[in-house]
Amino acid sequence: MLLLAACATERPQNLGLTEGRLSPCPSSPNCVSSLAEDASHRVEPLRHAGKQEATRVRLLAAIGTLSGKRIVRDDADYLHVEVTTPIMRFVDDLEFHFAVDGVIHVRSASRVGHSDLGVNRKRVEAVRRAFGGG
Repeated sequence: MLLLAACATERPQNLGLTEGRLSPCPSSPNCVSSLAEDASHRVEPLRHAGKQEATRVRLLAAIGTLSGKRIVRDDADYLHVEVTTPIMRFVDDLEFHFAVDGVIHVRSASRVGHSDLGVNRKRVEAVRRAFGGG
């Protein structure tokens, strides 16, 4: 159990943007992404109209509704948030990329385990609701 907890704290090397894109999900069902092509990993991106700074404020407010969150990186076009689950204290990584044309791509992935029992998908949809829609 101690080894599992230690693994949960190590930040994955594939976080951030690579060639302007979030990393793809692994084949395991513990990740969702708006860039995924398969239905098991796919979530819709967030959409917005208006200035990016106002949208950023809105997104940060939506992220603020999550329990156990910690903003790790906040760049002009990228946000990385670590979310610690309440009971088992697993750390998941939630990423946002402000792309072009009013699209915010999102990726949420568990650091350990094979299945997340839908936690990452539910988290993204909770942020979507707090953000105000699509």
